[in-house]
Amino acid sequence: MRSDHQHIEIAVATLRAGGVVAHPTEGVWGLACDPFAPAAVRRILTLKSRPAYKGLILICAELAQVLPLLEQVSDSDRARIEAPTDKPITWLIPARREVPELLRGRHATLAIRVTRHDQARELCERSGLPLVSTSANPSGRVPALTALRVRQYFGPAVDYVLPGRLGGYTGPSEIRSLAGGSVIRGGG
Repeated sequence: MRSDHQHIEIAVATLRAGGVVAHPTEGVWGLACDPFAPAAVRRILTLKSRPAYKGLILICAELAQVLPLLEQVSDSDRARIEAPTDKPITWLIPARREVPELLRGRHATLAIRVTRHDQARELCERSGLPLVSTSANPSGRVPALTALRVRQYFGPAVDYVLPGRLGGYTGPSEIRSLAGGSVIRGGG
């Protein structure tokens, strides 16, 4: 039987090799990949039947992991993004022009969440990367709440399913605009 550490190491190796990993997050299971591996990002879009124009969420262990992708973030905005909250919040933050459309879709922003989920944070820390992390479900279907549902949805098309538990929230993260703080999608 593998230890938690061994499972994380397998997941990190899979991500670094350009693979797709299913993993628990704060409220639903996610599909993760290296955002700088276009083939892996396209694979996730194909698995989900998700149009690229919608963009994808990136998770990070700390905001510093994604700062090179973003327009300048003020100290007050940084404090708001990194502040502890009672639910997971994904922020829409202005992206640098060179950020691929594959990640941001047709938007001028990137969807960023500093994850509070221990395993998801560890994946980001150990891989040294922010990660694409989008809900594990085909477009239009209910997001997976269990590893079994991930396997039912995607079978062997996912390279590794990281054993673990959801973080105790219900459903996907809330999405807010950093400019003004308006709620785009309720959640968590």
